[in-house]
Amino acid sequence: MNINSRLVAAIAAASIACATLCAQTTSPYSRFGFGTLSDNATSAQRQMGGVGYALGSGRSINVMNPASYSRIDSLTFLFDMGVDFTIFNRTQGDTRFSDNGGGLEYVTMQFPISKRIGASFGLLPFSSVGYAFGSEINNGSYTQQGSGGINQLYVGAAYNIVNGLSAGFNFSYLFGTNNNEVYINPDGGYSALFRQELQVRDFRVQFGLQYEQKIAADRYIGVGLVFAPGKDLLGSGRVIKYDVSSNEKPDTLQDISLRRNFSLPTTWGVGINYRHSGKLLVEADFTYQPWTKARFAEMSDFPTTVYADRWKVALGTQFRPRERGSYFQAMTYRLGAFYNRDYITIGGNHVHDYGLACGFGFPTYSTKSIINLGFEYRRRQAHPVAMVKENYFSITLGINFNEMWFHKRKID
Repeated sequence: MNINSRLVAAIAAASIACATLCAQTTSPYSRFGFGTLSDNATSAQRQMGGVGYALGSGRSINVMNPASYSRIDSLTFLFDMGVDFTIFNRTQGDTRFSDNGGGLEYVTMQFPISKRIGASFGLLPFSSVGYAFGSEINNGSYTQQGSGGINQLYVGAAYNIVNGLSAGFNFSYLFGTNNNEVYINPDGGYSALFRQELQVRDFRVQFGLQYEQKIAADRYIGVGLVFAPGKDLLGSGRVIKYDVSSNEKPDTLQDISLRRNFSLPTTWGVGINYRHSGKLLVEADFTYQPWTKARFAEMSDFPTTVYADRWKVALGTQFRPRERGSYFQAMTYRLGAFYNRDYITIGGNHVHDYGLACGFGFPTYSTKSIINLGFEYRRRQAHPVAMVKENYFSITLGINFNEMWFHKRKID
């Protein structure tokens, strides 16, 4: 396969992804704020608890820290795409609800620019909204549902400053719409539908540093730092009322600009890892976002989101017995865990989630490409009062294509 056909295939895949990518979620908690946030971890990284700030490899793409792009070999082209299938159940008092969902999660590409410069681009989820539930009121019924999400189309590059030290950036275009709806159906009265639309169209930048130091033969210590400045968001928000019982035109109750009303906080991420040749990797990451300094304006007929500072701790490891040997010795085995205090509070209760993950990297014959299959369990609830308890079991599949650029095959 020559370089032109690879590029055509990559661009075609990215175009399809742009039309179909939507991170799936089924959680009442996603009705608050911007929805359920994504940390941009690939399938292989999710199998290690979502670590990645210090992770640098010429064989896989790491969007979590753009400084990693310079690690790519000068003849290598990487293409990584992931899909997710999740089984979900929710408990609220004596009520139990189950559902499932999934779909394409991300598409990323990486390639060298020069011996010291690597670049990457792709499409990732930023946040997602998805829920539906209802309740009885004194004189009728009350139903809420939401859908949508915000995606990010990014391009990034990294430069290897000196041996072991790299710096990079991601420049992202955020786009998408979050829809939240409330349907009121009183007995003997008119039915009304209130729809909140939050449309984002904006740019964001992220910076990263990575440094790796050799401490002994085939043994290395690596550190990584990520910084994304906070910013006001551009876009629009509005609340529309529909009188379902009549043919009257919808009534726009509120129409505002996102600027100076909605914002994102600064993001800090730091990680440290230990690497023993290509056999063993252990990494710990910490993420901090001061959401209490961000803004989310009150919108008519919808609850106000109260922010909390978000932080996350993740720990992960991967082990490959031998690069050359039996198939099972050449496989990669991964394990990870995480704890996340989310960015929203409900009635003074902080939402948090924690989970365990594991997975396998299956090498392909005659190429350096890898198929990553992972399993993740996540539990989410508010604390100290757990009004809604959620359990997720996810199966993730990532296909990491590793191809040679400008490489001519010899013909006997």
